[in-house]
Amino acid sequence: MKIIKQFPLLILISIFLISCRTSTIKEYPKNNLEKNIDENANTEKKRMEIKFSCGEDGISKYLNDGWNILKEDSQEKICTWKSVPATKDCNMEKDKGCKITKPDKIGEEKIYLLEK
Repeated sequence: MKIIKQFPLLILISIFLISCRTSTIKEYPKNNLEKNIDENANTEKKRMEIKFSCGEDGISKYLNDGWNILKEDSQEKICTWKSVPATKDCNMEKDKGCKITKPDKIGEEKIYLLEK
């Protein structure tokens, strides 16, 4: 009766030992995989989107580093804001509720899509 109770335990231990042994025997060619990864990394192109606002222009730095412009877009953007009184009688120092914020200078925002 003791042997019958220990039989499932023996089977479980033997399965465990066999499975561990087969997983350590398998060897994969690591050198070929590393070469393929390096080749694929070199062929991938990097893309980046940058924005310059209100007269800033730093695109020449990126062009000198080897980036190419894929797409260029521009849109109107508010550069600075100013506070003005809502009415002639308004004192902006004492009454914050009568202060209105308006655009002061309107510039252009340039958006570049770059690829290297």
